[in-house]
Amino acid sequence: MIALVGPTGAGKTTIVNLLVRFYDPVKGIVRIDGQDISEVTLASLRRNIGVMTQEPFLFGGTIRENLTYGKTDATDEEIISACRRLGLEEFILMQNGGLDAQVSQDTMSQGQKQLIALARTLIADPKVLLLDEATSAIDTRTEQLVQAGMGILMKGRTSFVVAHRLSTIINADRIMVISNKGIAEEGSHKELLKKKGLYADLYNSQFEELG
Repeated sequence: MIALVGPTGAGKTTIVNLLVRFYDPVKGIVRIDGQDISEVTLASLRRNIGVMTQEPFLFGGTIRENLTYGKTDATDEEIISACRRLGLEEFILMQNGGLDAQVSQDTMSQGQKQLIALARTLIADPKVLLLDEATSAIDTRTEQLVQAGMGILMKGRTSFVVAHRLSTIINADRIMVISNKGIAEEGSHKELLKKKGLYADLYNSQFEELG
């Protein structure tokens, strides 16, 4: 788990966009497992990368169609299994029509869209995850489900997490503090706190806000 932290506008989301080739670097090379990602097809790259953005998107259609967008041949058993692992089974069953209930970007709450997007990503079973945390304007119970779902998604995968609340990434393997000039600091949570640099300042300021 690699966490990307830093002030707004420093370039955290830019790094995520480069990894999934929403655009290509002007200079330098992005490699995954030593492979230059500009030399593989976009379909191959994106089939192996799951992306959770700040604004998860649902298209007009059924819950089933939205859940299987990344894996159109997914069986009902795979769908239900993913929903059960994420604690979504009850939510699905409550909908009029279950998996075949009609939904759209406007009929689901932000939290519901995030939960469906989590299940969609789990069903697609990517090797690499790009997660941009977004739990604002969500009730506490839904936030707990989203955070737990992210933990389930990350097990056994390489994950890049753009962190807004540093309390969510203290167990990351590596934390990279991004500034306008590049990577300002790098290390574990404990290592970075000991440095008493930019990360420590960011973490302590959030802790003070909570206090």
